[in-house]
Amino acid sequence: MTEAASYTPPRVWQWDKESGGRFANINRPIAGATHEKALPVGKHALQLYSLATPNGVKVTILLEELLELGIAEAEYDAYLINIGEGEQFGSGFVAINPNSKIPALADHSTSPPTRVFESAAILVYLAEKFGAFLPTEPSARAECFSWLFWQMGSAPYLGGGFGHFYAYAPEKIEYPINRYTMEVKRQLDVLERNLAERQFLCGDDYTIADMANYGWYGALVLHNIYEAAEFLDVASYAQVTRWAKEIEARPAVQRGRRVNRPWGPEETRVPERHGPEDFK
Repeated sequence: MTEAASYTPPRVWQWDKESGGRFANINRPIAGATHEKALPVGKHALQLYSLATPNGVKVTILLEELLELGIAEAEYDAYLINIGEGEQFGSGFVAINPNSKIPALADHSTSPPTRVFESAAILVYLAEKFGAFLPTEPSARAECFSWLFWQMGSAPYLGGGFGHFYAYAPEKIEYPINRYTMEVKRQLDVLERNLAERQFLCGDDYTIADMANYGWYGALVLHNIYEAAEFLDVASYAQVTRWAKEIEARPAVQRGRRVNRPWGPEETRVPERHGPEDFK
């Protein structure tokens, strides 16, 4: 290991606004709104405010899968929240999600409207509301929740840990890159071993656990997020790749990946979604 400059933490930490790195302009040690901005409300009961990041696509994939089943009540409006511009700190968004992270959902079929934040909570809420993609048998349900919450606990090491230090930090530092690379590869091995014996994470049935994990690990093995595919040797995880490709081939997944996506080729973008006609 190469030598690094020694750092002695101060007795009381102070916020350095010039800390650098990508997203430094939106990271801060305080919560709450920075400006007044009401959220738009469309014609459907379900109102989603999001961005097509790994966390965002989990929810749009589920909504499109519910519509694929013919559940008309799952129709939704999806509005873009540009986190790079700090739109997640607008007063309307903070009222739905005090944590100021995408995605956030408002269900206007209840009075008052039900707010749901945190992607896993939204997945569970919608799966229970419409009775799909979440097992009801206790053991199968426990397995699904286990893999869903595994993803919620594991992905921060992938995104906020590995992704930050490998791709976004102002300088490459060997220790955190090595530490988080080891953990991400361990996570991929967890998935690889499980998927060697199962078609989907919980067995034969496709569930919200697959949607949640696909959002992160499917992007990692199929779409080279952080431009780290070679560095992590993702091609060696054959079962994870097989599983991710099978999920991505689903028409609802292909649609869900496009919603609230303002980047990439024009045919892959649906920045706002208000109905099936938006995919044409």
